[in-house]
Amino acid sequence: MGIGLSVVVGAIAGFGAMVFRWLIKTFQSSFFLGGADVLSFMGQYYVILLPAAGGLLVGLLVYFGAREAKGHGVPEVMEAFAVGGGRIRPRVAAVKSLASSICIGSGGSAGREGPIVQIGASAGSAIGQWLKLPEDWLRTLMLCGVAGGISATFNAPIGGVFFALEVIQRRFVVRNLAPVVISSVVADAIALRFLGDSPAFSIFPYAVINYWEMVPYFVLGIVCGLAAVAFIFVLYRCEDIFNAWRIPDYLKPIFGGILVGFIGLYSYDVFGVGYGETCWVSRMSVDYALAGQIGLGALLIMAVLKMLATSATLGSGGSGGVFAPSLFIGAMLGGAFGTVVHQLYPAITASSGAYALVAMGAFFAGAARAPITAIIMLFEMTRNYTLILPLMIAVVISTFIAYSLNRESIYTLKLRRRGVDIRQHLRADIMRTIRVSEVMTRNFPTVSPEMPISELSTKFTETGHHGFPVIDGDGRLYGVVTLEDVESSALRDAAKLTAGDIATKSPIVAYPDQNIHDVLAQFGGRDVGRIPVVDRQAPKKLLGVLRRHDIIGAYTSAAVGRDSNRKA
Repeated sequence: MGIGLSVVVGAIAGFGAMVFRWLIKTFQSSFFLGGADVLSFMGQYYVILLPAAGGLLVGLLVYFGAREAKGHGVPEVMEAFAVGGGRIRPRVAAVKSLASSICIGSGGSAGREGPIVQIGASAGSAIGQWLKLPEDWLRTLMLCGVAGGISATFNAPIGGVFFALEVIQRRFVVRNLAPVVISSVVADAIALRFLGDSPAFSIFPYAVINYWEMVPYFVLGIVCGLAAVAFIFVLYRCEDIFNAWRIPDYLKPIFGGILVGFIGLYSYDVFGVGYGETCWVSRMSVDYALAGQIGLGALLIMAVLKMLATSATLGSGGSGGVFAPSLFIGAMLGGAFGTVVHQLYPAITASSGAYALVAMGAFFAGAARAPITAIIMLFEMTRNYTLILPLMIAVVISTFIAYSLNRESIYTLKLRRRGVDIRQHLRADIMRTIRVSEVMTRNFPTVSPEMPISELSTKFTETGHHGFPVIDGDGRLYGVVTLEDVESSALRDAAKLTAGDIATKSPIVAYPDQNIHDVLAQFGGRDVGRIPVVDRQAPKKLLGVLRRHDIIGAYTSAAVGRDSNRKA
């Protein structure tokens, strides 16, 4: 069933991504080409009204349709995954796809990754809820939808897998890998069928001129980390400003759109995702930056304008992601940095375009705290391996700098501001990833029902254990006897009693395929130090014992491993 569901979710995510991209192009043509005709009397100033009109439609759609569709989309999926048991309302996919396509198509400065993540996750969750699957499966299907959506949207199947695991799940769980990979492959195969296999950005013959050039790439990582933190601050400061306005929420995107419209008068490149072919130009500034064909001043100005336009769009309540704006801002910053470095050291540095490419990944990594995803996705989106070492260095340094200045990413900060500590929920959720069979004590000492109390007391003293499973002559679980049972028997005629007389005949049991979280829930607050683990098909067959010590050790190991991965 798992493979079949993975294929279904991947197919839905793949076709969903195709529909979403078609909607963006349709609305883009309607607003910009149709708007140019209707508002021809305004000349070039007609573009000011386009994001505002789109903002009104988005505000009404989100406010009355599904308020979870507001903003990035990724934080909402993270919250549903960690806190909501993998449950997302089915209508969110429809509202998010329509709202985001209108927002981006009308010129709102936002990306496609947030919407497609929420669309794919909603589809996976809806299927799981329809089939009445347990929470573990709901979460897995959410991850499948996320990976499929990213894979199909950016033609990045490996990046889709890592985005789902690193950004949404925030750790790597082996058993989730197979279904997530299957969904990503299926979705990308669908995208390849309809969109072809061309990379997202123009490819140029980049190269590392001299290995001393790693030094400026190291410095570029620092610059991108600092800029990413600034972007996070500006985005949420803008959100605070709009939240403070005492007007209906569905009207706020209008004013954000007006601001974007005025910014767009300087450069149409701030509209929409900011790269790729549009209805008004076939080549945008990111391509020119990668080619090293933009001057230093223009690069810096466009980086600032894109940061402001994205903050106005999302801060006012628009719908869209931050991945594409991050790539745009990173390309402009990297191009500016590369221009300066190449002018100072032309013999040992590449053209500014190489720095623009590296900075795209480094800036996103600093904002999202997803270094592996950034490296993989930039490689897949450009098909350029020659800069992999500079990319790795800049991405890691940017992530380190950004984390040092602000522990929250651009995604988790939104949840934190709502009072949701994603780390706390992830710590609690660790126990869901650990199976009883992985940590139980096998070959645990047992006693027979006929063992006298005196002999049982001696066994407790010699072993230091506080409880034993009681196994009858046929090797079947008879019950559990504890040291407390022996102490209580002292009030009775202990000389005539046996282990079977004082044992608990119907103890709480666990199954090897259960996770630790579910087993702990069975306790119901009772002070139980050990649980017999039995075969689900043969409930009297003892397989081992799950002790409190086993649970604490498993949690500690998992938590240390997770923290090490997060800090790395």
